[in-house]
Amino acid sequence: MPLTPAVVLRDLTFSWPDGSTPVAGVSGTFTPGRTGLVGLNGTGKSTLLRLVAGRLTPTSGTVTVAGTADYLPQRLTLDTDATVADLLGVRAVVDAVRAIADGDVRPELFDVVGVDGWDLEERAVAALAGADVLPASATGVLDRRVGTLSGGEAVLVAITGIRLGGADVALLDEPTNNLDGSARERLHELVRTWRGALVVISHDRELLELVDTTAELRTGALTTYGGTYSQYEDHLAGQQEAARSALRDAEQTLRREKRQRIDTQERIAHSERQGRKDAANRKYVKAVVDDRRNAAQKSQGSRRGAAAEAESRAREAVAVAERAVRDDDRIVVDLPDPDVPAGRRLAVLRGADGRETVIAGPERVALTGPNGVGKTTLLERLVRGGGAGRGGGTRATAQPLTERVGYLPQRLDGLDDGATVLDEVRRRAPHVAPRELRNRLARFLVRGDQVDRPVGTLSGGERFRVALAGVLLGDPPAQLLVLDEPTNNLDLASTDQLVQALSSYRGGLLVVSHDRAFLRRLGLTGELVLGADGSLVASRPLADVAQGGPAGR
Repeated sequence: MPLTPAVVLRDLTFSWPDGSTPVAGVSGTFTPGRTGLVGLNGTGKSTLLRLVAGRLTPTSGTVTVAGTADYLPQRLTLDTDATVADLLGVRAVVDAVRAIADGDVRPELFDVVGVDGWDLEERAVAALAGADVLPASATGVLDRRVGTLSGGEAVLVAITGIRLGGADVALLDEPTNNLDGSARERLHELVRTWRGALVVISHDRELLELVDTTAELRTGALTTYGGTYSQYEDHLAGQQEAARSALRDAEQTLRREKRQRIDTQERIAHSERQGRKDAANRKYVKAVVDDRRNAAQKSQGSRRGAAAEAESRAREAVAVAERAVRDDDRIVVDLPDPDVPAGRRLAVLRGADGRETVIAGPERVALTGPNGVGKTTLLERLVRGGGAGRGGGTRATAQPLTERVGYLPQRLDGLDDGATVLDEVRRRAPHVAPRELRNRLARFLVRGDQVDRPVGTLSGGERFRVALAGVLLGDPPAQLLVLDEPTNNLDLASTDQLVQALSSYRGGLLVVSHDRAFLRRLGLTGELVLGADGSLVASRPLADVAQGGPAGR
């Protein structure tokens, strides 16, 4: 007996005020169980989840959810003033209980608390401790600001809140972003044991191997495949091989029909020349010549029409076959030469014990360590010239030795939401002509009207590509690239392009990432491990880095 759908989409369309339409006429269902939602950057996956969650209102069409839905946004770490209670979704109840405890007896407060809310604060703190996110012994844990948490801690807090809330449908947008190895394992276990409907957007292959169903959003259509992501890939590979074979056959047929049309035209032309020659030589009487001419014209017209029609059918078959073969756009990153002499000192990092590590061009170093030890804070101190970071408590320090530092922050909150994409990137490259910047942005798949859209209307993937473009298209080019979790919002194909570009980059590179597969592909010259005590363990042997040892796990 078929399962009752958990989510039903009917001709769902959403357009932004500027007229851009990330979701157009999408119909389909999400069934109970675990579904992985995949698709290239910019296809509308995040917008679709926001529509299902009720965070956006459809321009047309309908969304039907069986029960309640809860949503983990991709950009939750941007709201740095929110509290842990906000991330858990318990703030209203907790504030009401506290107000009542302080003597406020307004009836509306009791309505907020209800029957089951009196011990919600204790249950929330216990849930955080049980998930090994934040210790229950910490004072005022629910009042901590998101800005004081690492990106990974913020994500885990929000996921704990979704589980605590017990919604019928859970919607997770890139939940493994910023998570270290142990946190990812906890999330994977959470997904394995999930009860109810779960829809998750992710580029994490390990997570996508835990789903029951894979749904792809592509060119406005939602297509569902039974099985995990690897099973979906196998199915797609077979489908595409068949499509390429069909395209080859169609192209061969078109070439044959073209040749036949040309042969037909040559025979007709020869016949016409012979007719004119016969008439000129008066070989036949005029009446016979006229009869033959009329018959030949009818025959030739029929042959021309048949040849043209056959070629047209063959051309249309090629067009149909071409549409079935995927030729997806990918970002193309071509980094300029930053002119960094070998051995040029670019930055110095100091551990809590005062020992220094110098990054010189063109070295490429990974900074690793568990969530919450202060990796992002250390990067911010480096970028800000040794100034304070946002939090994290690390006692390690950092100092740039070049003014040309390009920084891609983990939270992507350095962008001006009110500025257009073009104006935002021009801040980094003020001397580059707008037309040239448009051409360069196109290589990051930011094209046409997108360039004139406000940054605040972009999807997570689009926002990331704009931030990445701002860093990599800077003029003059950065001598040291500092990248904090650069693969968080990239699809797998775009990650390949980024790896290729960074592999040929001739400046210094300092990168934070929990994606060991990504780090192994960068050709690292070393790794720095930041400990919770502020220690900064100097580069381990390169072989250890390449093998993806325990650092950061």
